[in-house]
Amino acid sequence: MAAGNSTTKIINVVGAAIVRDGAVLCAQRGPGKSLAGYWEFPGGKIEPHETARQALHREIEEELLCEVDVADEVCTSEYAYDFGTVRLTTFICHLTAGTPRLTEHTNIRWLQPAEMPQLDWAPVDREAVGIIASKQTLTR
Repeated sequence: MAAGNSTTKIINVVGAAIVRDGAVLCAQRGPGKSLAGYWEFPGGKIEPHETARQALHREIEEELLCEVDVADEVCTSEYAYDFGTVRLTTFICHLTAGTPRLTEHTNIRWLQPAEMPQLDWAPVDREAVGIIASKQTLTR
């Protein structure tokens, strides 16, 4: 499909860079999904009636069974996959209740920002990874 083709589906999603004690939660996509095995920031699609922040709060509750405070926006990136163009807005989030549990992902790791680029990230997540990895500290 050619770039700029009006039939390209834009998929608006949000991702959470969840910070705890200076480390960031990185999640690995499970088998049977598109981009299986890639690492990503947990999150998901924005529903028509939601803001990006509302969607992220809901998705983290559903996917990781914990609560977060959605803080600063990191960036919005786009990547054209074969199934459509994903527009990802990533936010720094702080864990407020619960412990992240695996429901959709096969693995999660808490990494220092500088260690994050070592993982094989989904293409749309890479810009946010670079920005976060360049920060010396992640605090409230």
